[in-house]
Parts: sequence; C-alpha cells; structure tokens
Amino acid sequence: MHTDARPAPCPCDSALPYAACCGRWHAGALHLQAPSAEALMRSRYSAYVLGLADYLRDTWHPQTRPAGPLLPDPAVRWLGLEVRRHAVLDADHAVVEFVARSKLGGRAARLHETSRFVRENGRWWYVDGDVA
Repeated sequence: MHTDARPAPCPCDSALPYAACCGRWHAGALHLQAPSAEALMRSRYSAYVLGLADYLRDTWHPQTRPAGPLLPDPAVRWLGLEVRRHAVLDADHAVVEFVARSKLGGRAARLHETSRFVRENGRWWYVDGDVA
C-alpha cells in the first residue's frame, strides 16, 4: 500500500504547505502574526475555506468588525484565490486586490475586492474593502 506523504497544500494557492504558510498564523501563537498585509489577506482567505470564524474576527480591525456572523453559508465551496496586487502605501497602510472564486449550489461566483489593511503596534489588521 502506497500513501502520499506530501504535506497538505495551503488553501491560499501560495504553493506552500499549509503548515508553512497560513497554518502558522492560524495556530494562534501571539508571536506569530502575519508579517504583511498580503500574508494576512491570504490567511483570511484560508480561514474562510477552513471555517475559522474566530481567526477572521481576531484579524478584523475592532473599529470596522461586524457584530454578526463572519462566515458565509457553510455550503460555499471555495475554489481558489488570485492576488492581483499588493501595494504598501506607507509603513502602516497597505491594500491588497484579489479575486476569490467559489461555488454554491452549482453556481460559480467571484469576489473581486480591494481590501484595506492597517498596522497598529506591529500587527496587521483587515479594515474593509471595496468590491468590484
């Protein structure tokens, strides 16, 4: 019997194993935080794929975080992520433009968003985004 010993790929389509990519940010160690807005955005996409609502809440800036549920319909299947642009505006502000593909009930969908991120006390936060 042959088993595939390759580590699971990261859902964010980085080509890295999950444990070496978004998994380390999801693990929750306080000293391990996404080092850039793009890394945070990728880890948030992976959190949507994996249903990690607490991680989404913990990485959404408290001033803009919604009070309600953060995860979409659990039947949504996430199909892939394409990062189109990561622009560092200054030392503490950045934007990431991405397209996330999904499917629900046989219908394909695309979320094209330009997200805003802020760094406070060395930690990146998702603030909000404009959907195209």
